[in-house]
Amino acid sequence: MSFDVDYFVIGGGSGGVRSARIAASHGAKVAIAEESRWGGTCVIRGCVPKKLLVYASEIRRTLDDAAGFGWKLGEASFDWAKLIAAKDQEISRLSAIYVDLLRKHGVAIHEGAARLVDPHTVEVGGARITAGQILIATGGKARVHPAGKPELWITSDQAFHLPALPRAVAIVGGGYIAVEFAHIFAGLGAKVTLIHHDELPLRGFDGEVRQMVRDGLGAAGIEFVVGSVHDASGVPGQELTLTLDDGRVVRCDTAMSAIGRDPNTADLGLEELGIALDERGAIEVDEWSRTSVPHIYAVGDVTGRIALTPIAIREGHALADTLFGDRPTPVQIELVPTAVFSQPPVSVVGLTEEQAAERGLDVQIFKSSFRPMRFALPGRSEKMLLKLVVDRASRRVLGLHVVGLDAPEIVQAAAIAVTMGATKDDFDRTLAIHPTSAEELVLMRG
Repeated sequence: MSFDVDYFVIGGGSGGVRSARIAASHGAKVAIAEESRWGGTCVIRGCVPKKLLVYASEIRRTLDDAAGFGWKLGEASFDWAKLIAAKDQEISRLSAIYVDLLRKHGVAIHEGAARLVDPHTVEVGGARITAGQILIATGGKARVHPAGKPELWITSDQAFHLPALPRAVAIVGGGYIAVEFAHIFAGLGAKVTLIHHDELPLRGFDGEVRQMVRDGLGAAGIEFVVGSVHDASGVPGQELTLTLDDGRVVRCDTAMSAIGRDPNTADLGLEELGIALDERGAIEVDEWSRTSVPHIYAVGDVTGRIALTPIAIREGHALADTLFGDRPTPVQIELVPTAVFSQPPVSVVGLTEEQAAERGLDVQIFKSSFRPMRFALPGRSEKMLLKLVVDRASRRVLGLHVVGLDAPEIVQAAAIAVTMGATKDDFDRTLAIHPTSAEELVLMRG
């Protein structure tokens, strides 16, 4: 049977674009469709703009510390509109790069929402295109809190385009997005309340890490309220009232829902084709990214796998190699480095102490907690934590957890060693770079 293209990709985010480019580089005839802006969640409304706002908010800490190093500064002011305009310009630049890369690889670009008609046909912009293989890489969408009317809430999507910096913002959630935006808004000058149903944020992280993150929220002037929002009322941008289950009230002018993201599977024609979804509505796939329907695949946040940009990129690349590169490549990811850009930041790879215990592993814990030299002269009391989870018998490093300055940069490099199976002895015989905070990784002793 003859098809219009060898490969049709639905979704112009990181996973879809990578898969399309690699497939085209292998000689496949490729087309891709995107209904919004090119770059997906990460580039348009996620990792990239978030990190730019993190950089902006961290300036307050630098200004506060400046006097300790002998600097005498005048009164500082912040311009939200200027920051957002600069951010938008950078995002537009990156989005254009995605389009340019696709074109350079000869990928046919379709602007518009695509829908599956049958296992080999996609409809987009009124046209029907047949394909030998189809990839769904439509990502996810932010979940709106169910309390009150939906229009009372913003999500991270709207947070990047607010007309003005909120005076008082209440954020509901305790994950990456909630913690990061709490620090962003607080650093830029807003009064922030973080509402979470658990005593500690960042479920699934090491217990000591979670406690340090909560302490960091308090040090930044962020009020941490334990509870669940039952109702919401008021006028967004003016005055909102969030009522908790126990009757307590939190007042703000902006309420942000940061309670997770859902897979973007609506209106794709999945049900009609019998593509299996899990209880969250995510597309079920195997290690080859195959769905329950032959010739149709899925990668990235739309699946039930790990919702991180590097994972989507790895999955999309592996699929293109498998289908068109004569390089069968299953996706089997065991060690996933990750970072939370709180202030101070958190970064980890491998098992937590709690996870090791749940698996019945006999481990040794090596850790170091100290105030970085960077804060000696300003007198900031903030501490740094470095923690290794080590298998007692083999001495293999099973987990690395860092809270503090440059934690993501440290863990990204150290994750290479952990992924290679480095032992505590390998760390011990590595010479330190002095003076650095990261040198504690190779100096810790039992």
